[in-house]
Amino acid sequence: MSLTRILALGTASALVMGSAAAASELREQALSMFDPLPSTVPAVEDNEITPEKIDLGKALFFDPRMSASGVFSCNSCHNLATGGDDNMPTSIGHGWQKGPRNSPTVLNAVFNDAQFWDGRAEDLKAQAKGPVQAGVEMANTPENVIKTLTSMPQYVDWFEASFPDEEEPVTFDNFAKAIEAYEATLITPAPFDAYLNGNDNALTADQKEGLALFMDKGCASCHNGVNLGGNGYYPFGLIEKPGADVLPEDDRGRFQVTKTADDSYVFRASPLRNIDQTAPYFHSGKVWDLETAVAIMGTAQLGMELQEDEVEKITAFLGSLTGEMPEVVYPVLPAETLETPRPTGEVER
Repeated sequence: MSLTRILALGTASALVMGSAAAASELREQALSMFDPLPSTVPAVEDNEITPEKIDLGKALFFDPRMSASGVFSCNSCHNLATGGDDNMPTSIGHGWQKGPRNSPTVLNAVFNDAQFWDGRAEDLKAQAKGPVQAGVEMANTPENVIKTLTSMPQYVDWFEASFPDEEEPVTFDNFAKAIEAYEATLITPAPFDAYLNGNDNALTADQKEGLALFMDKGCASCHNGVNLGGNGYYPFGLIEKPGADVLPEDDRGRFQVTKTADDSYVFRASPLRNIDQTAPYFHSGKVWDLETAVAIMGTAQLGMELQEDEVEKITAFLGSLTGEMPEVVYPVLPAETLETPRPTGEVER
């Protein structure tokens, strides 16, 4: 008998059949597919994380002067008050242009194998450089970022404290490393982590049934690991392609990175932590309801029509992935000087 069926029998029947054994089996199966969040900030490759570097990265993350217009910061599209994204179909950037894809959450992004929907950035350092230079996002240049930073003595001091062994610490690479160090602290431990760590009461009965369904139906074949996603690439519409309203034909996903035909309409599996906070869904940002998104994934990726109660219970399980935000205190940023480049809203065509 499947774990889903055992859990669905209810408390009395489960006791007769050995609820303790069933509960243990459910957790063991979950631990074979998922990992709890670590209790400390994870290490990242080629970037020692220090308190000084975290503080610098936090200032840079919130500073809109890293954009050409002086309007947009990292937090504009990855708002820490709204789930680490901007809750828009696609983000608004320089000159009020619309970006091509939905903004992923920055929360727990350090655990993704690669960044962006198509995986074109290998880590958070590489990701931090992209939006700054994208014409539809922050529309700046590395040279202008460095000119802006060096025009403010406080920033120079912070870079020197963060990179004490470097003769010229204010560089675009170090700008990205500092942001990566801060983003690595944006970890949200959730009830699901407590459950994986042995607390049976961390999940409700519906959430446990949803977890069993999530594994039994095959959702975990793509959404697994510590972030329940973010670690593999899969065709969207593996079994049945969604309509163009959900899967736009002009966005071929990872193909735009690899130029390999097999990568057409292939995307990185979305990380699912805090997913109930980050509507709308999918790279197109066209679906606003999480239950609708779950049902679409059933037909598109699994080739099955999930029953209404199955969708509800899987969605309940996904709610157990919503975690506790780290405390965020808005930073006081250095003041501009006469040497600080002036903002511009011009859009290059």
